[in-house]
Amino acid sequence: MNKLYFTIALCLSLTLNTSFAKDDKPFAIAIHGGAGTISAASLSPEQEKVIRDKLKQAIDAGYKVLNKGGDSLDAVQAAINILENSPLFNAGVGAVYTFDGGHELDASVMDGSTMNAGAVAGVKHIKNPIDLARKVMEKSPHVMLYGQGAEEFALTQQFSLVANSHFDTPLRYAQLLDAKASIIEAERANGGDYQASVELLPDNYKYGTVGAVALDKQGNLAAGTSTGGMTAKRFGRIGDAPVIGAGTYAENGVCAISATGHGEYFIRYQVAGDICAKVKYQQLSIIQAADEVINQRLVSAGGTGGVIAIDQRGNIATPFNTEGMYRATRSKGQAATIMIWHDK
Repeated sequence: MNKLYFTIALCLSLTLNTSFAKDDKPFAIAIHGGAGTISAASLSPEQEKVIRDKLKQAIDAGYKVLNKGGDSLDAVQAAINILENSPLFNAGVGAVYTFDGGHELDASVMDGSTMNAGAVAGVKHIKNPIDLARKVMEKSPHVMLYGQGAEEFALTQQFSLVANSHFDTPLRYAQLLDAKASIIEAERANGGDYQASVELLPDNYKYGTVGAVALDKQGNLAAGTSTGGMTAKRFGRIGDAPVIGAGTYAENGVCAISATGHGEYFIRYQVAGDICAKVKYQQLSIIQAADEVINQRLVSAGGTGGVIAIDQRGNIATPFNTEGMYRATRSKGQAATIMIWHDK
């Protein structure tokens, strides 16, 4: 009998110790709703409150998953779903218009524990592209699927397709009309130079993204990014959001990154991967590495935008070289921090 009691006591002790050990582990999450020319004067107090409330809802949804011992990928997906389902941000239902008046959405996820990744680009009928990106990672042998093929795969995974008009919003349509007028006028003036005409657009028309990065109690890192792309984009343009190493990256023991900015620069300079490489090989802190890439290397190249970044200890960096970046962070046992500009 004593032997039985000893065995039970030992099992209980091991269980409790394991539970306490898990609860002692750090966990954290960061999200963004895009960077850009976001001046305080451009937002009324009411608009600012609505945006901050939605960011808090998203960060709290991801934090809830982590606090219960859930997986970092689930936390990232939960947070991004809320941002995709809000017309406030350029992703999901808030996606911008293409030049032809439709919507083409991109998204990607990466699991730092396995280095597996999934992405979709140019999808037109997927309500939550981040969900399909995860299915590509988990249920296909591929990393990225595009357009009609991605949607055919979605049907095999029991996704319901939505009409492209699901993503229509008056604000984004007004932005399209303004951008198209600027492009057409510029092309008339410069002899039809498409590249030069697009470069003349204000930066806010060139990007807008949502994303999340998380560290769970098991020490696993994950990242995800979702976007409607560039306003008035043409010819099947794809930005950095679905490109692993550019807009999204995660590696256990190193860091997880989600980017927002002028995608062409983020692809060319492999921004997400470069930050993690500096942490891994140069032993820079996540704050140093992210700042060096965003506020030095990218600036010198003429690129604009920002990132959210988290390391294996739950340290978070949110550098950006634009006027503002919608963002929120929350670490174990702490309240959420919601910010738009550099100082608030």
